[in-house]
Amino acid sequence: QLQLVESGGGLVQAGGSLRLSCASSVRTVSTYTVAWFRQAPGKERESVAAIRRSDSTTVYADSVKGRFTISRDNTKNTVDLQVNSLKPEDTAVYYCAASNSLLAVTIQRQYRYWGQGTQVTVSS
Repeated sequence: QLQLVESGGGLVQAGGSLRLSCASSVRTVSTYTVAWFRQAPGKERESVAAIRRSDSTTVYADSVKGRFTISRDNTKNTVDLQVNSLKPEDTAVYYCAASNSLLAVTIQRQYRYWGQGTQVTVSS
């Protein structure tokens, strides 16, 4: 059973940066498509970024393009999300998820494995 644990969240001022990390219980997380989702209070969970298992191509939500970067760190066996130029509207619980899928990588139902989430709060 694949287990995922997120870390790196916190409180930051607008314009600041954080690096979120998704650690895996297996040694080959590179064999999974991994995505980051987020859920703000009172809102539905939404896709933020994904990195495919086959060729590590990436997909981003329009709202984070140019500010967020998803990447793999195979030495640490993590998938990280660098979040820059944070805005108050980025405040949410951020979840990582893993899938065997190559298609529809922004769709939640494609993901079987989920972490517990890490809180990101951006103050204005």
